[in-house]
Amino acid sequence: MQIIDFHTHAFPEEIAEKAIKKLEQNSNVKACLNGSLDDLIRSMDKNHIAKSVLCNIATKPEQFNSILRWSDKIRSERIIPLPSVHPEDKEIKSHIKLIKKEGFCGIKMHPFYQNFAIDDERVYPIYEALIENDLVVVMHCGYDIAFPEWDIACPQRIMNVINKFPGLKFIATHLGAWKQWDEVEKLMIGKPIYMEISFSFGWMPDEKIKELILKHPSDYVLFGTDSPWADQGKEIENLKKLGLEQEFLEKIFHLNAENLLRC
Repeated sequence: MQIIDFHTHAFPEEIAEKAIKKLEQNSNVKACLNGSLDDLIRSMDKNHIAKSVLCNIATKPEQFNSILRWSDKIRSERIIPLPSVHPEDKEIKSHIKLIKKEGFCGIKMHPFYQNFAIDDERVYPIYEALIENDLVVVMHCGYDIAFPEWDIACPQRIMNVINKFPGLKFIATHLGAWKQWDEVEKLMIGKPIYMEISFSFGWMPDEKIKELILKHPSDYVLFGTDSPWADQGKEIENLKKLGLEQEFLEKIFHLNAENLLRC
């Protein structure tokens, strides 16, 4: 079975060690890999993962160009980088248009590291430009382990965005919203909203994960690990152990991702 990991991270070689060390300290989570692209590919080889979507985060507006250049340098048949834009970028429209022109499928955004609420009006031009250019956005949703429990990426805010921008290809990470799964179940489950499942195993019972997945439209669930913060192999096994039907597993592991990545 082909596998696409829709949520991974890696860093340029010269900063990988420093970046991982700082993130480990902030989150009190030990990384499973060293943060380099080579280590990610070794993990993919070991676990028979065909492709990984590599998510970048621009923590400052001026990082756009360097992230775009690095994304172009590392992309391949197996590595699908997503560049990033910052809400304070004064050239949002042209930068998103450039991302499309350069052949990327979308962007990654993170409310905690980029200091915005998901439904903040100052982010609307980004959503509008993504729709205009037919690009996806992988959005960190829910709380974040390295920050206080702020409601800047909660299910209600997610729904505010999805209702206002129905054409937006919005991927909610962490099975809808990390550690806010009661609200996810009330507001998001069962609706045509893309969710990838990283950082759900180990944070709630497997039975509950299975229940939420089965209640959601089968075309809208994606496999993701948030590597290097989770072991890709273990996450594959965790999903397989749920006992989902083969057809559903095929959709989660690669078919749904392939539909989104046709760019």
